[in-house]
Amino acid sequence: MNSSVTTIRQLHLDPPDPHRLNVLCGPFHQHLKQIEHRLGVHIHHRGHHFHVHGQLDDVIHAERLLNKLYEETESTHDLSSEMVHLMLQTSQAPVLDDVDSTQSNVLPNLFTRKGNIRPRGDNQARYVTNILRHDISFGVGPAGTGKTYLAVAVAVDQLEKDVIKRILLVRPAVEAGEKLGFLPGDLSDKIDPYLRPLYDALYEMLGFERVAKLIEKQVIEVAPLAYMRGRTLNNAFVILDEAQNTTPEQMKMFLTRLGFGSRAVITGDITQVDLPRGHESGLAHCLRIIGDVEGIHITRFTSRDVVRHHLVQRIVEAYETWDKDHAVVVKTYD
Repeated sequence: MNSSVTTIRQLHLDPPDPHRLNVLCGPFHQHLKQIEHRLGVHIHHRGHHFHVHGQLDDVIHAERLLNKLYEETESTHDLSSEMVHLMLQTSQAPVLDDVDSTQSNVLPNLFTRKGNIRPRGDNQARYVTNILRHDISFGVGPAGTGKTYLAVAVAVDQLEKDVIKRILLVRPAVEAGEKLGFLPGDLSDKIDPYLRPLYDALYEMLGFERVAKLIEKQVIEVAPLAYMRGRTLNNAFVILDEAQNTTPEQMKMFLTRLGFGSRAVITGDITQVDLPRGHESGLAHCLRIIGDVEGIHITRFTSRDVVRHHLVQRIVEAYETWDKDHAVVVKTYD
């Protein structure tokens, strides 16, 4: 069947419930308009009877999304535009061959004091599952794919369940060409801005007061990568964020810190390296070496996995396209 054929399909959402239908459609039908704009379809409805008009693939996609969103209204009294956006994003993510298509449905929620967190889409489900299954995991891909946020969520979940005793969140203090010496304040003041995204995730999941207490008791430690040298980490969950800004020597140092009962997650985007020109990224170097090492898993994210504003996905895709075209031009004239 030709997917480019324009068609109209009927959809009946059962059981018919006026309140749930209002939640699905949103104020002034803004959720339906959001779906129409993103998928290029037209949606009309009377009660629980819906008509979807557009190209066949887009219509089928819209039908599945409406069914999924209607299921959500059974357990929520408010459906935000952000939730609709995330559903649109994850419903467009490709199904992965090495993940059971039902896996994301049976994957346990990640427990935090501020509520449960669920991975969205098959790639995030695979990422979380492999963090739980492997002592060392990598999450590699563009910004906005949930690499760091989900890693922190798994760490908090494991701490709350008493599986691990400590959480260490680590970042190299190198970003966007900035030099620490030119920043105001003492060493702590200079380093804190680089670690702020990790603090923010912890505050969201545990609350400010509990995070402060756990940091005071050294149950949670947020530190620059340089502080890891010479340490052995036992019964800990260690996350190395922005790993593309490590050197090969720093990456080797970090990976060899792992002790008994510990788990490490390394996240980064090898297309956004902020190291000085001529310095190789430790993440890119490491991925070439440890790809076939048993017990280590690498989850690769793409622009299709971005769960931020839909323009972020388009921006990432535009940069990927430019990089590919630029690489071709360079190769042609080399």
